[in-house]
Amino acid sequence: MLYSLRRLARWRDAVCFCAVSFIGQAQAQMPPDIGALSRPDIAVNSTPPENTNAAATSAARRAVSPTVALYFNAIQGASSADLVRRALAANGELGAVRLEATRARARLRQAGLRPNPIIDFEHTTGRLTGSADESETSVGFGLPIELGGKRRRRIELAQAELEAVEAEISDRERRLANDVRALYVDALASLRELETTEGLTNIDLKTVVVVQARVSEGDTAPIELNQLRVEVDRLRSRRALVEGRLRSALIRLKNLTGTPPAEVLQLREDINAPGLPPPPASREAAIEIALRTRPDLRLARLNEEVAQAGLKLARAQGASDVTAFTRYTQSRSAFDDTPVGILRDKDKLLTFGVSVSIPVFNKNQGAKAEAAIAISQARARREFLEAVVRADVQSAYARYEAARAAVESFESGVIERSNENIRTIRAAYEIGAFRITDLLVEQRRLVDSQREFTEALAEQYRALSDLQSAIGTAVEPQQQ
Repeated sequence: MLYSLRRLARWRDAVCFCAVSFIGQAQAQMPPDIGALSRPDIAVNSTPPENTNAAATSAARRAVSPTVALYFNAIQGASSADLVRRALAANGELGAVRLEATRARARLRQAGLRPNPIIDFEHTTGRLTGSADESETSVGFGLPIELGGKRRRRIELAQAELEAVEAEISDRERRLANDVRALYVDALASLRELETTEGLTNIDLKTVVVVQARVSEGDTAPIELNQLRVEVDRLRSRRALVEGRLRSALIRLKNLTGTPPAEVLQLREDINAPGLPPPPASREAAIEIALRTRPDLRLARLNEEVAQAGLKLARAQGASDVTAFTRYTQSRSAFDDTPVGILRDKDKLLTFGVSVSIPVFNKNQGAKAEAAIAISQARARREFLEAVVRADVQSAYARYEAARAAVESFESGVIERSNENIRTIRAAYEIGAFRITDLLVEQRRLVDSQREFTEALAEQYRALSDLQSAIGTAVEPQQQ
């Protein structure tokens, strides 16, 4: 009689559980224990949402566990755009690179300076030869005159080098922004997996209480309780690994953005809704934008201009050097053996002249040849980089489309069906139709599905970030 009552109680619990599950399906909601883990709070559209405030509002409504709350704050947390701005302002390596622009401006200033004049002084005396009354003093002034447009060519070269340095800085900013977003999505992926693993662990802990009660009553074999505890320990181990990856990503984000190690860094975005501009409508449009705006490609073109300016300067430096000079000379002389006695004479001379170098042996031939080769080298690098840019855009675009299709497949049925299987098997296990191993096997399938879904979401975010970086349209993502 007691055994029948127990069986009846289990049937009653199973019916109640199935009824709750049916009501939850009718309301298109997941059960509260796993709903927040298996279904995204913000649906992933074919393109990122235009109104990112809506995404932030939805994320703010998401209920998180105390552990997840240590790393996520929908109001005061940092978005990827916030961290990119922080990195651009405080990254130490980027700050050192920006000093190159200051150096280039100093070189430009130096290139515009004219040659210094030359002053020479000369004094000749006859005291050592016994002619104390004889001496000569002269003062000369020389002014180098640059011919062949040397100064103008120097300025053109320095200006081209400055523009190339600025383009290089823009390219480093582009790469830094993409590195920050890559670490950010790694942290978001780890955060989502941590939330999923923690939720499943809590469910299993509740199931342990039920199974332990059955074992105490003699209705369930102790092996089932041990198998369930093994699963709980396995999930705890997985949770520890995932939380370690999350902390590592946050530490690297702090280092990259110049954030003090002691400062608390929390995330704000939802991995389902990347806060990035939508991609261009087609690959061809994306390639066209990239060829026009990529800073590294602009740098390659400017390096070609630098090489051409260097050739012009080398040709100008092969011209003759001219120095205009003038000299003032005052001399005193004395004649002793004259019929009238000692005669003294004082002369004053003013001399003008021009000194011209004759480029017979050195016509700057080597520098000209080197500059011509530099032009060919810069042109080859620019043509190769154009091909690389096209490949980067096509690769990122293909990855984004594939990741978006994978996310849509998961959202359209994989996760929902996996949760439905868990609900069904759990209800059947309540009435004794399945063993605990059947429930654990299906739960592991759900864990694998959730992990693959997280990977798909992370790949979609990364691919969109890489596409924006490959296009080079903007350094920062859309502001949240």
